[in-house]
Amino acid sequence: MKGKLKIRFEWGMIAAIFALAWPTMLQELLQTAVQYIDTAMVGALGTEATAAVGSTTTVNWLVNSSVSALGIGFLSFIARSLGAGDKEKAAKASAQAVLIVIIVGVFFTVATLSLSSFVPVWMKVDEEIQGLAARYFFILYSPMLFRSANIIFSTVLRAAGDTKTPMLVGLVINIVNVVLNFFLIFPTRIIKVFSLEFCMFGAGWGVEGAAVASAISFAVGGVLITIALMRNPLVSPKGHSIKPLGEILRPCLRVALPNMCQRFATSFGYVAFASMINSLGEISTAAHTIANTVESAFYIPGYGMQAAAATMAGNALGAKDRNKLLSLTRMIVLIEVVLMIVTGGLLFIFAPWMMSLFTKDAQVIALGSVVLRMVAVSEPFYGVSIVMEGMLQGVGKTMMPFVINIIGMWGIRIVGTFICITFWGMGLVSAWACMILHNLLLFAMFLAYWLKKGRKLIQD
Repeated sequence: MKGKLKIRFEWGMIAAIFALAWPTMLQELLQTAVQYIDTAMVGALGTEATAAVGSTTTVNWLVNSSVSALGIGFLSFIARSLGAGDKEKAAKASAQAVLIVIIVGVFFTVATLSLSSFVPVWMKVDEEIQGLAARYFFILYSPMLFRSANIIFSTVLRAAGDTKTPMLVGLVINIVNVVLNFFLIFPTRIIKVFSLEFCMFGAGWGVEGAAVASAISFAVGGVLITIALMRNPLVSPKGHSIKPLGEILRPCLRVALPNMCQRFATSFGYVAFASMINSLGEISTAAHTIANTVESAFYIPGYGMQAAAATMAGNALGAKDRNKLLSLTRMIVLIEVVLMIVTGGLLFIFAPWMMSLFTKDAQVIALGSVVLRMVAVSEPFYGVSIVMEGMLQGVGKTMMPFVINIIGMWGIRIVGTFICITFWGMGLVSAWACMILHNLLLFAMFLAYWLKKGRKLIQD
């Protein structure tokens, strides 16, 4: 009888995991699809345009991940509050999230716009495209307040178990982006549909048009997610003050700050990593940019499961349910490994075809295919570290992920790539090999930590 109850409980948990994960997966899929479309549209303008857009991608990660880290603090606090049945505390935390959005939105708007002309120089972008890259970056980050709202408020809603609303808002963002890309990137031209020909208006703004389309779509998304948060019955901030409350902000920041330091340091590592790759020339930069875009689609199951793991682990901690936490660990790691084996296999098989969707340059396709097939082998291992990190975020344990990620990023990826490129004269393949070693180290360290400490988290 006990065995049957255990099996039924685990099947129920599988259903709960996928109920939380699938909207996040679909949202990530839609975002990746739009990223594919963006890359393909910009790629049609030439290798220089692709390099100009891709050269600041890692700085985008740096800014976005810093804002996302603050959201993790609220996710952990709200998930634990709701797990303990304290809706009032969860709503107060949501109001504090509004305050944080205003602060970080204004701060990053000023910071990114004032530094936009320096970023391409720091990233070692070719002088011929530095001006174009700077203009793209400036436009893209003009609506930073709205971007901050979308990132943090989406996380608050996920903490309350609502993963569908962020998905729907993401869908609107993507549709607006693609439609505006179509009109703003290309000039007025003749479009042929079957036997019909007609003149299609186009602004012909090129790379700047892609940036304007993204900026407008971010603004639309920020407004929509704010409305959705206000209407949510569990975490609406209406009626609660946005004045700083230490009893809420302190525990949120205690979780968020190590995660922010981790994301900032690892994202800065991505900047250093990309800077070294940019120094290899346009072919390597374009291959790296497109390969990163392709690869991102195959991490979708991992990040969907990470969102589910964080929310459910936080709920289990709030309810002080040790058995639920241990069962969640067992089930979500198994699911994650299976999913990432499938996606890794698909990436390995279809790497050349995926590269050819974004460029016709044979050198770029060949180089990108090699590094994609290399990283495909490490997908299942990286997937385990993703969900382990999500669970630790959900229970508010962010210091150890910070330590693990810093060791992996700077001790393996950056130092290794620097030695390979600077001293040994090697190219993009060696850089991605260092990245894969970094991913394998994350897997080993997260697994070892969880096996040692996982059972004690409820008591802690």
